Amino acid sequence: MSDDPNIPDPSQDQTTSEPLSRAIGERYLTYALSTIMHRALPDARDGLKPVHRRILYAMRELRLSPTGAFRKSAKITGDVMGNYHPHGDAAIYDAMARLAQPFAMRYPLVDGQGNFGNIDGDNPAASRYTEARLTAASEALMEGLTENAVDFRPNYDGTLEEPIVLPAAFPNLLCNGASGIAVGMATNVPPHNLHEVIDACLHLIKAPDARDDTLVNIVPGPDFPTGGVLVESRETIAEAYRTGRGSLRLRARWAVEDLGRGAWQIVVTEIPYQVQKSKLIERLAELIQLKKIPILADVRDESAEDVRIVLEPRARNVDPEQLMAALFRVSDLEIRFGLNMNVLIDGRVPKVCSLKEVLRAFLDHRREVLVRRANFRLDKIAARLEVLEGYMIAFLNLDRVIEIIRFEDDPKSVLAAEFKLSEVQVEAILNMRLRALRRLEEMELRAEHENLTKEREGLAAMLSDEGAQWTKIAEELRETRGKFGKSAPGGQRRTEIGAAGEVTEIDMESMIEREPITVILSKMGWIRAMKGHQPLDAEIKFKDGDGPFMALHAETTDKLMVYGANGRFYTLPANNLPGGRGMGEPLRLMIDLPNDAAVIDMFPWRDGIRYLVASTAGDGFIVNSADILAQTRAGKQVLNGDALLCRTVSGDHVVTVGENRKMLVFALDELPEMGRGKGVRLQKFKDGGLSDAICITLADGLRWQESGGRTRTEPDLTEWLGKRAGSGYMAPRGFPRDNKFN
Repeated sequence: MSDDPNIPDPSQDQTTSEPLSRAIGERYLTYALSTIMHRALPDARDGLKPVHRRILYAMRELRLSPTGAFRKSAKITGDVMGNYHPHGDAAIYDAMARLAQPFAMRYPLVDGQGNFGNIDGDNPAASRYTEARLTAASEALMEGLTENAVDFRPNYDGTLEEPIVLPAAFPNLLCNGASGIAVGMATNVPPHNLHEVIDACLHLIKAPDARDDTLVNIVPGPDFPTGGVLVESRETIAEAYRTGRGSLRLRARWAVEDLGRGAWQIVVTEIPYQVQKSKLIERLAELIQLKKIPILADVRDESAEDVRIVLEPRARNVDPEQLMAALFRVSDLEIRFGLNMNVLIDGRVPKVCSLKEVLRAFLDHRREVLVRRANFRLDKIAARLEVLEGYMIAFLNLDRVIEIIRFEDDPKSVLAAEFKLSEVQVEAILNMRLRALRRLEEMELRAEHENLTKEREGLAAMLSDEGAQWTKIAEELRETRGKFGKSAPGGQRRTEIGAAGEVTEIDMESMIEREPITVILSKMGWIRAMKGHQPLDAEIKFKDGDGPFMALHAETTDKLMVYGANGRFYTLPANNLPGGRGMGEPLRLMIDLPNDAAVIDMFPWRDGIRYLVASTAGDGFIVNSADILAQTRAGKQVLNGDALLCRTVSGDHVVTVGENRKMLVFALDELPEMGRGKGVRLQKFKDGGLSDAICITLADGLRWQESGGRTRTEPDLTEWLGKRAGSGYMAPRGFPRDNKFN
């Protein structure tokens, strides 16, 4: 057995006990912190997550410069996975592919060759088919890595080193944006225009206490790679940048194309950021098929390298603005981009930052990079000056130096002792080539010594003066702005900042063509709409085992109200019903009506109508039609309890009949009008419950239909007249045995 105390004894029990809550809590906290810091949130300094940083660094190690040759993406992915990022190659390749997509990155960091996906949402080709190299922008992010600009740490197995953060010559977090979901937090930073962001940095250098409103004047809003129009007020954008959170409306760019002779069509040339064109067109085609936008006749995708989506109106007299306003409401031609600038400050602390705080984090990082690179350069200059001084001593005493080297057994120690040289200087002299002994070389050494001395003085002066440091940073930023700003290809702003304008309410119902329909609901719950007002008792085909349950006349502009046994009212647009050529579709796929809740009634909604609703227990009340409209599939709860009936209110009295065949007539004004509730007692029962209820005009009496089809009337209802919640009296002779008024 080993005597090493670090090796556990296998003969001893290695089990430890701890509370489950603490064990789970500690492990989940570790996982959450790992997700936040190493996967989901970007670093505010270089705007990158670890996987992106490792991809760029591995490509740099492969010497894949912007002017060099391409390498297979599989090779790059393999190097990243084997050396720095021990995770799935598919995840690494997907991350690398996104860095190469011009529709995803405002300033792509990878130059891809081959199929790297497209705006339609198609996936990139397999990594063995594509090639990649770095771009000039990614080179700018890594400029200074060899000059001790940032700290390095061991990779996952300790065999190599990787940078903790990149030097970042420009604010990549804002320029390219970032998105990610961690545990308990998320981030969503939109891309911006590099020229504007650097202008904001330069202003912040001049005025460190600059107001947020001033920065918004310089950076008016995001600049998405896919363009579009940002229709949000300046106040909303300013508030989002001030707090680090907000919601911005982004619309597609469109124009009316004249076809001559009064005909026209709408052409969409830019779609919102992160919207897949193929899914957008599918949605538009679905709107046409379902007739949700009746004034839209057709949609065509005529895109090639650019985006060109053609929208044809139903008629020439359609207003283009109204058509687009309707499409903006129901499709991804308009999206809301949720801005959430939750980033890692100094690579450790997650924080929701304002625009100013993000810029300040970048500038502080640039200052640290500048100081570290300057100190690195000073060390290099000091080492070179030491060598040059040794060379100059050797040239002044050239004959003696040659004599020592030729005749002394230990020339190194003799040179060091006689000319008071350091070990570095002696090594440099001994390694000097004979061709360097010419006179011209001595002059070059003196000139180099003088230049390096001046450079050292300049660096020392800069390091001692904070103002000089910020001046140098501003110079570097201006140089970067010149490379990638408005004067560079693709550097102009792409997203237009448009006026928010008045939010016009579009009446979608006015766009529906008004046509008569006959709505048919089967016993098994299949619903359809036949064109025209067909006879309600006409013979219609149903599925095997199914049959007619309910039929009514309506129009395509109507809203159908479906009343369920659960006391909920559901709203169903009549124009959305399936056609009458087939058997229809299940009603429960259109509304969230539980399987155990039957359909009690169905009717077209009309404004100003009142309804009597009652439960099987005999409770009920009057509800206005305005209170039963539902906005969602889940419907609107009106009656609390097991619903029994829904009757249109008319006349001046209510007639109720129980399962015990006792009937009661009471005044209508005894019932309250409510929006929701259990209601009040209509009739009292010793056993059983309510069977039916109806509203009548007392002077007209009560009518009901007998089984043979003959109508009977009870003109005098004095015998059954009473107060609400009474027991009532036995129904008149001849009243239907099913206790229904029919």
